[in-house]
Amino acid sequence: MPHSVIEKPLARTSAPFDVTALREDFPILNREVHGKPLIYFDNAATSQTPRQVIEVFNDYYSRYNANIHRGLHTLADEATAAFEGTRHRVKAFLNAEDARQIIFTRGTTEAINLVAQSWGRTALAAGDEVLISLLEHHSNIVPWQLLAAERGFTIKVIPVDAQGALDMAAYRALLSERTKLVAVNHVSNALGTINPVKEMAALAHQHGALILVDGAQATPHQQVDVQDIDADFYAFSGHKVYGPTGVGVLYGKKALLDAMPPWQGGGEMIKTVSFDVGTTFAEIPHKFEAGTPAIAEVIALGRALEWMESVGVAAISAWEGVLLDHATQAVGEVEGLRILGTAPHKAGVLSFVVEGAHSQDIGLLIDQLGVAIRTGHHCAQPLLHHFGVDATCRASFAAYNTLEEVDIFVAALNRVIGMVR
Repeated sequence: MPHSVIEKPLARTSAPFDVTALREDFPILNREVHGKPLIYFDNAATSQTPRQVIEVFNDYYSRYNANIHRGLHTLADEATAAFEGTRHRVKAFLNAEDARQIIFTRGTTEAINLVAQSWGRTALAAGDEVLISLLEHHSNIVPWQLLAAERGFTIKVIPVDAQGALDMAAYRALLSERTKLVAVNHVSNALGTINPVKEMAALAHQHGALILVDGAQATPHQQVDVQDIDADFYAFSGHKVYGPTGVGVLYGKKALLDAMPPWQGGGEMIKTVSFDVGTTFAEIPHKFEAGTPAIAEVIALGRALEWMESVGVAAISAWEGVLLDHATQAVGEVEGLRILGTAPHKAGVLSFVVEGAHSQDIGLLIDQLGVAIRTGHHCAQPLLHHFGVDATCRASFAAYNTLEEVDIFVAALNRVIGMVR
């Protein structure tokens, strides 16, 4: 049964919904790890999936498994309707102008590569500049490095301050008539910093530049309005928003998508194919969706977004704020622990190092106590090196986490630190 929507955003000082009832939607939370109840704090990597989403796969493969768009039979019609229904749900979820602006990909990484290889290959040349922030995930760094080596443009890096917030004065100074693109995440996966992407978009547009926003870490935690941001491109992944792996979304402004050439060729993305006169291409979004897509996964993504909306995205955000505040205060009392990322605007991510203890040792030992956290460089090596570390421990929160779990985590952390020092 869906939960009632919380109509008004709640303060960070009170629980916004019945988290105990909400947890009943997640079968995996009933399991044990090493004889302990699972406490899952690795949500920035992959969130867990409610049974309403899991059931999509059984329903699809049991009742209407068929390829989409091209078939005339009943199963193909049903599969196509469900698939395209998700496109319209994503449109509403992001407040896009038109469902045709929603391109299905394998995830945020593929979405960014699509922009780089389609728009970037035709729009960027020697003398141009692309601005990338120090906060970026490797998936918003490496595609531009690969293309820069080929096309000859320059990549410039927007620095961060000691709290892990973007240096907006430096950003303004970096912008020029040579800037063609700003590629920045909405929320840092490594630190939780929430970037002022609306302001950044306005500044980029004043200089004639486009902005691509990596929304992989924002969409699970807050309401996103691509029209309000005025994003030229916006990308996110299904497995971060309580959905399946292997599916994601690229939003783009229609005029840009219309002008961009296809990235991959094959079935579905064509209008006509001829050896004599060549190939003409389909309109958006199908121009960018070559071959048979991840049909069940796309349908399941739609169900995941439906689940989020039934709970209330604002309510989820408020509850994660409560968890983050509680965890930040609690771990701040752990001797020798240093939090990386103390920006005033943060999502539910807590990244830290402990003096005299390696993050990998902490991660392995705390798992023995049933607590799952992430350790390593979080695909953000330049950022961590800037702070003088190679790895951190990262606890990240979701709607189903509880204050009791935070307390158990902190107690386990203290116990583990005592073992490794």
